Amino acid sequence: MTTAGTTVLITGASAGLGAAFARGFAAKGCDLVLVARDKERLEAVARQLGRAYGTVCEVLPADLLDPGDCAAVAERLADRSRPVDMLVNNAGFGLPAPFPYSPVEDEERMLDLLVKVPLRLTHAVLPGLRERRRGAVLNVSSVAGLLPTGTYGAAKAWITAFSESLRVDMEPYGVRVLAVVPGFTRTEFQERAGMDVSALRDAVWLEPEAVVAQALKDLARRRPVSITGRRYQAYALAARHLPRAFVARKMARRRRPPAGPDA
Repeated sequence: MTTAGTTVLITGASAGLGAAFARGFAAKGCDLVLVARDKERLEAVARQLGRAYGTVCEVLPADLLDPGDCAAVAERLADRSRPVDMLVNNAGFGLPAPFPYSPVEDEERMLDLLVKVPLRLTHAVLPGLRERRRGAVLNVSSVAGLLPTGTYGAAKAWITAFSESLRVDMEPYGVRVLAVVPGFTRTEFQERAGMDVSALRDAVWLEPEAVVAQALKDLARRRPVSITGRRYQAYALAARHLPRAFVARKMARRRRPPAGPDA
């Protein structure tokens, strides 16, 4: 599955989990198509991977919320003359305030990037994967999707359910689908979202490389969901049994409105 000659397209590849996935696949000899908005950062990642692993990297700058850019990435995924064997839907962002206090335009942008974009890109790559009867789609979800945790969690719950359903549909064609469900991971995500995570203990944090290593193991084992670390695996187990109405109230208390006269 992850061998020399395999081509992997990764969204959000300029930093964080996306860059860690790029390193993980490069270490296994895969060729890469790197997608993100920042061309300079993408090119820097490509140079680093080329020096470290001799990886062939195609840089494809794109703002996936721009319809034209998203269409260009979908076209690249559907190109039979340059087949993509694996897709990693990783691009995403979060918002600092709960739904009632966020501009609806920001909520729509987040929903588009977390739901509509992976839906479209996955739809573009699947015909080729089915035809060749091999390949994989990895969708980066979150433990936030395991319990009622606002609109970000709702979108991530969708991507996990979508992945599990698609896995069943694609199994007869030899195509693997994996939902990657990380907990708090040391990336730029929290800072970009304006989240205050200073109260979190070191023990809850995961390293991006650990998430990627677990995901690649679980992909090879044909598992439907990949969760890194015993702490988060226990969290996932508990989430299946806790009363959701009770949890929703608890989570709502943690989602504080922003400070200000309208809070």
